[in-house]
Amino acid sequence: MKRLPPNGINNAIHRERDTSALARLLTLLLCGLVLAGGFVFAAGRHFTAVHYGYQSEQLRRERARLLDQQAVLLLAREQAATPSRLEAAAREIGMQPALAAQIISAQKVERSLPHVSPAFVSASVAMRR
Repeated sequence: MKRLPPNGINNAIHRERDTSALARLLTLLLCGLVLAGGFVFAAGRHFTAVHYGYQSEQLRRERARLLDQQAVLLLAREQAATPSRLEAAAREIGMQPALAAQIISAQKVERSLPHVSPAFVSASVAMRR
């Protein structure tokens, strides 16, 4: 291999600088960063959507469970409110059926109450005072 002597004169040879190479590299770097950022953003959105999907499925199952429980409770309430059960529960706490002499009609109650007139007849009459 033939080399130039170490003290040879070669300062006339200069490397040409490619000034547009730096701009191309920066442009490629910027495009790569934007693309990578887009992928990260899309992945975040995807994982959020998957999380919401699992959460909505869990809420759907809980809603179905609560509707079943509500149906069971409504049936229990209806069964507890039947006249035969109410009568048995009343007898357990010591209540007895009402006798005919203990029942007062609504007409007798209205006649026994004193008639009370309202404080004023209309708002216009009250405003004139």
